[in-house]
Amino acid sequence: MKRRMPKCLKSRKHSKDVFETHKLLCLLHDLVYYPARLLQEDSHQPGRSLQQSMWRLPAEHSAHHLMANSTDCHKAQQDSPKVLILKPIPFIILVGEQYFASNKFTFLEAYDSSLPLHQFLSTHSPSIKAILSSAGAPITADILNLLPGVGLVVTTSVGLNQVDLLECRRRGIKVANAGSIFSDDVADFAVGLLIDVLRKVSASDGYVRKGLWATKGDYPLGSKLGGKRIGIVGLGNIGLAVAKRLEAFRCSISYNSRKRKPHVSYPFYESVCELAANCDALVICCELTDQTHHMINKEVLSALGKKGVIVNIGRGAIINEKEMVQCLMQGEIAGAGLDVFENEPDVPLELFAMDNVVLSPHIAVFTPESFLDLRDLVVGNLEAFFSDKPLLSKYGDW
Repeated sequence: MKRRMPKCLKSRKHSKDVFETHKLLCLLHDLVYYPARLLQEDSHQPGRSLQQSMWRLPAEHSAHHLMANSTDCHKAQQDSPKVLILKPIPFIILVGEQYFASNKFTFLEAYDSSLPLHQFLSTHSPSIKAILSSAGAPITADILNLLPGVGLVVTTSVGLNQVDLLECRRRGIKVANAGSIFSDDVADFAVGLLIDVLRKVSASDGYVRKGLWATKGDYPLGSKLGGKRIGIVGLGNIGLAVAKRLEAFRCSISYNSRKRKPHVSYPFYESVCELAANCDALVICCELTDQTHHMINKEVLSALGKKGVIVNIGRGAIINEKEMVQCLMQGEIAGAGLDVFENEPDVPLELFAMDNVVLSPHIAVFTPESFLDLRDLVVGNLEAFFSDKPLLSKYGDW
């Protein structure tokens, strides 16, 4: 059967160059529709996860099948400046490295080398001019010391806790992150988690699936979202997107951030503890820094109160996980919606048995659409740098 390109992809004018070939259109089709088909095929294989199914793309879309092998292309790659990748980046693997091809740069993958990292970096240092980093690949002062020619660090995440920003500033190395690419997807997910916890969607789903509705009767009622007092911790792009969505539910919004935002009318609290005391729920949207590490502790959770709910789509270590678990077990807060954890992928076992806690495996940012947008942004930032043009999503003021 002939595959048709989804209408939503036909309208992506800003990614016009991505859709130049029929093979790429087929790949995009599979990014949207293939996971459901895989899950159906894999239903007889217990233990296979959605992520495992999503990454298993058809053989005809593999990088080896589609990569060009011409001599001219190989020579151009050898001569172009190198962009270092320390560890495999999942979204590049999914979309396909060939769709990041540019005449401005070439990727250099340290993880493909048998050399020790320091030796690999020292060997290739003269040609490495930029680094592409994911959340799992820290960019430390030690690494930068080996790469004096690096002028740019691009990350595939919004958060930059894996990058030594002070060292980058000291060396004059430019930094670009994912900007607002994920803001809408993460904001949608945050509101979804909040509704789920308040209305007990996942818990009641489990109740029905276990056959308990028929044997034990109706499930306990949840609480409405409309009219709730919601505190946003970190009113950046994502925090603001969450706030705008919650306004539609007639929620009363207040916030805590590094500084007051002059362009918004929401009440501002300098103290997170004071914010919690005046809210029914907290949504954590800030970055993980030395200042925000374990910022949400027992004191803050106690201020939130026995009817309070917390949602975290920021970073796990922003919350003191042990103290949060204790508060949940002792009924000092009403529930939690968590997409991130302090020691991923390890999750406190106590949370598994709690019906008032909704868990997800750090997937708030991941949609096929956002991957395509991120591809455009990553390539755009790198090409801008190598063309001596302004970055598309520059971070910092240096």
